[in-house]
Amino acid sequence: MEFIQVKGKIGIPKYKQIVISIEKAIEEGKLKKGDPLPSINGICKKFNLSRDTVLTSFNELKIRGIVYSIPGKGYYINSTVTNYVKKVFLLFDELNAFKEKLYNSFIENLGSNVKVEIFFHHFNEAVFEKNIKESIGDYSTYVVMPANLQNIKPVLDLIPKDQLYILDQSSEQLQEFSAIYQNFSKDIYLALKEAIDLLSKYDRITLVHCLKKQPIGMRQGFSKFCKEIHIDHDIIEVFDLDREILGKEVYVVPYDEDMIRVIKKTKQENLKIGRDVGIISYNDTDLKEVVCNGITTISTDFEEMGAILADMIINNSSDKIENKNRLIIRNSL
Repeated sequence: MEFIQVKGKIGIPKYKQIVISIEKAIEEGKLKKGDPLPSINGICKKFNLSRDTVLTSFNELKIRGIVYSIPGKGYYINSTVTNYVKKVFLLFDELNAFKEKLYNSFIENLGSNVKVEIFFHHFNEAVFEKNIKESIGDYSTYVVMPANLQNIKPVLDLIPKDQLYILDQSSEQLQEFSAIYQNFSKDIYLALKEAIDLLSKYDRITLVHCLKKQPIGMRQGFSKFCKEIHIDHDIIEVFDLDREILGKEVYVVPYDEDMIRVIKKTKQENLKIGRDVGIISYNDTDLKEVVCNGITTISTDFEEMGAILADMIINNSSDKIENKNRLIIRNSL
């Protein structure tokens, strides 16, 4: 405990003096990763401090990732890097090509003094809840991609409101939280309106939409558009290779696996993409620029989303920002 120094009337709060003492001991090599810290009761007794004062110092180190705690045992050194000013909990639904762009942009724009730890819930409500409950108090900032999960507000309410950011999908139950999100209902509606001349050569339009993994707003915006222009339309959960393509049909496919099956089906039936079968995919990637001479996409800018999210966290912003989508027309339509 000799490395902890706490003095009165020097203009530095006592909890901060404990933080500075531990940081200095790490930098001087007196404390290494895995080493235990003195007990809270021991520090309180030696320096005549309240338990809350010592806990405040340990919690600051904890949310910066410098220490970790084991219930019933104590606090230990977690990292010998002392220049982290924030430690971010990042919970994605899954990782794919476009979310990797988002993640890389987020990391690049945060700077080197912020530590990010990433987790995945894979659209499983129990995993979502477990990840969050086990993280409470360990991070300065929480970024959560809720996807379509229901009844998650109670667990999100465990996180201090000013530390929580909702990413990509929001909903009525999450309106009180800071967010950078897509307006899926509006975006698909406006994109289809923009493509209306190209859509007019087809007899039918089908949205392939998995309710478990895709935003409900896509269905709402799609249905609104189709009813307005009185086009024959359908919504299916998954594209099956046994499905019969009747006449000229456009498929809107948010999930890449369904897009691949549509392409396979057109080859099996000797149909031409862009003439007999139209494809509108979601979330642009470099691959979609070249597959089948170019796949039309509805896409947000994921690099921009990552950069804006980083800026919000750095500046402790409490905004709700809608990340814009655009239609990229290619030969598949």
